[in-house]
Amino acid sequence: RRKVRSFRLYVVSGHQLSKIMTHGHEVLEMMFGNSYSSREELVNAIINKFGADERFYTCSAENMTAAELVAFLEAKGKFMPAGGDGFTADRSKMCNH
Repeated sequence: RRKVRSFRLYVVSGHQLSKIMTHGHEVLEMMFGNSYSSREELVNAIINKFGADERFYTCSAENMTAAELVAFLEAKGKFMPAGGDGFTADRSKMCNH
């Protein structure tokens, strides 16, 4: 089993911490072993885990809401079917950095 690393991005403006963001990998890790029936269900699960005000970043985008992150991950082909009509994260599509 792979050890999960926590990624958080702290954006500093001048000498003041202005935003804290969570890496999209943490959402993919959350998805492994779980199935979601809709994008809305996944967005709600993300909000329940990370909070409604949390923002997310990836290798190529930042400052995304949960809904924006789900749309981004879907567009990047990070999801795969999972039993019935559900979907989950595709571990083979997760970059390793």
